[in-house]
Amino acid sequence: MVQSEGPLLARAHVAADEPQALATLAAGLGPGPFALVILFLSPQAPLAALAAQSLTAFGDTPVIGCTTAGEISANGYAEGSIVAIGLPRAHFVTDPILIPDLSTLNRDQLIGQLIRARQALSAKAPHWAHEFGFLLVDGLSLKEDELAFTLASGLGPVPFFGGSAGDGTDFGQTFILHQGKICANAAVLALIRSDCRAHVFKLDHLHPSARRMVVTSATPAARVVHQINAEPAAQEYARLLGKDPSQLTPFTFAAHPVLVRIGGQHHVRAIRQVAPNGDLIFFSAIDEGLVLTLAEPQDMVSHLSAGLEALSRGGTRPSILACDCLLRRVEAQEKQMTGAISKLLRGHGVTGFSTYGEQMGGMHVNQTLTGVALYPPGS
Repeated sequence: MVQSEGPLLARAHVAADEPQALATLAAGLGPGPFALVILFLSPQAPLAALAAQSLTAFGDTPVIGCTTAGEISANGYAEGSIVAIGLPRAHFVTDPILIPDLSTLNRDQLIGQLIRARQALSAKAPHWAHEFGFLLVDGLSLKEDELAFTLASGLGPVPFFGGSAGDGTDFGQTFILHQGKICANAAVLALIRSDCRAHVFKLDHLHPSARRMVVTSATPAARVVHQINAEPAAQEYARLLGKDPSQLTPFTFAAHPVLVRIGGQHHVRAIRQVAPNGDLIFFSAIDEGLVLTLAEPQDMVSHLSAGLEALSRGGTRPSILACDCLLRRVEAQEKQMTGAISKLLRGHGVTGFSTYGEQMGGMHVNQTLTGVALYPPGS
């Protein structure tokens, strides 16, 4: 077990097969008391047993979490581990809201629930001025886009970010943890109020190239593209890259994602895999008629370094909770940047997990690092 406590967030991590994992993590976090504990769980961990134990392992503290496509511990990138974060009651009040069934999302009901929850948190800590939301959602639900849009409507000016639960690189099953239960096709939104300044941010190292294509046949509900430029999707995508379709791999998708332009900004629409019939399966919303632009990556190490340093302007280094896309980790591994990225994450106090997608405001995005930088009161 490795423990590290910053001024705002308590952190600890253990191996996923640690026999007394939650007891060890609770000891590592310290006595608290905590307003919320968040667990990022390798899919290799005994999920059902840990969920049941989480009801008592951290006293009366609410516990939420999710399965991951990799973890970010106090040491940087990690795999096969469980990472715990504690939000001290001295600085935070929280309300973790379970959204139990994303297939029957009741928009009006959820918006009303969010409004009431915000009012209740404000009454609990009327002198604390800072609010944000943290979302964890089933990464195979195909509902992240609709959910993010609905949450933005209910939260109004409150910034929020989040990540889609992962299953390593298997894409089999992803789960959300909420108050002792492992849930599929679900999400949990933690509304958080604090006396700490909170800055929600998004970083990506991609910019548009001059190469464009049009989605000419798709099944939007399944995030599947059948044709690009009226040609079989994988074949045409490969042609634009100068590759044979048989050469398309997860690293190809990480190195050459596509962008869509929405509201004057480009957003990544990352490709998850090639179907056996040559269709392309995406991580986020896709539709017929969309113009896609091939993205060109900047150097991820220098870009991440600049982005994290910018969060420390004024001399105060924040504590950072982050959701980092699996494809960023894949790119780092293929380009032998994992050590350098881990060093940056470690040096800047970043903790979190690798995702199947990220949320930022009302958008579900890919191949980004979304997060919140938390600054000590008065800084």
